[in-house]
Amino acid sequence: MFSGSIPALVTPFCDGAFNEKHFRALIDWQIEQGSSALVPAGTTGEASTLSNAEHHRVIEVCIEQAAGRVPVIAGCGSNDTNNAILHLNFSKKSGAAAGLVVAPYYNRPNQEGIYAHFEHMTKKNDLPILLYNVPARTVTDIKPETVARLAKLPTVIGIKDASGDMPRVTDHRLACGPDFCLLSGVDEQSLAFNAAGGKGCISVTANVAPKLCAEFQAACASGDYDLARELNDKLYPLHLALFSDASPGPIKYALSRVIKGFPTELRLPMTPPSDVSCRQVDAALENAGLI
Repeated sequence: MFSGSIPALVTPFCDGAFNEKHFRALIDWQIEQGSSALVPAGTTGEASTLSNAEHHRVIEVCIEQAAGRVPVIAGCGSNDTNNAILHLNFSKKSGAAAGLVVAPYYNRPNQEGIYAHFEHMTKKNDLPILLYNVPARTVTDIKPETVARLAKLPTVIGIKDASGDMPRVTDHRLACGPDFCLLSGVDEQSLAFNAAGGKGCISVTANVAPKLCAEFQAACASGDYDLARELNDKLYPLHLALFSDASPGPIKYALSRVIKGFPTELRLPMTPPSDVSCRQVDAALENAGLI
């Protein structure tokens, strides 16, 4: 269902509030530059700092502005199963194509608890679900055997895998079948991820380099790995620079360098990136030809 370059959109704030004007402009630019879908209210969108009302408004604005031009995969994760269902219900009603649902964080459920979390959601809502596995943030890890079990549920259609464990691409492909959507959640691993059978990336870097990321994903999809490596070489320093300090600080700084007036404001406990990080981002943007 999903493939290519899919930005995990930042949420712009001005004076502490969600700024719809900047967000709508970012969405239009992403679509014009070739992004194949959009993810609002995810990790990069600082979803953990949003109230439910703000969370839903971010999703609603994204769907309104995309206006059917590309699908919207709404961030619907929560460590509270019932709250995740609330997000799924709102996203379906608003017209999202799918929900991106992270493994339950903080609670630290075992594999049976993780399975039960997602299974319960599928019984309460039929919106397609993309699993999101990011153990570095959640502590919990959706093991490949659990992914294989979840793939049998009718509305679990794929996974954003940010485990960093490359053999899992093959594990998931063999266990879940050809129709299960495999998306990378780690930009710098996307080349290898796609070579192993992945179909794209839910990307931080695509926020600021949407055209390059779209071209890179298209090269991979066509099997032109010479071009893919060439584009990856331009993007690779940027992938690393955007995590040279706590994300999404560096990506918001990068956007301010590429889009005049784009707000860099973060919500606590996030703070601005260091001077060292900003210099690394500047150098990487220059390497990619973006400034």
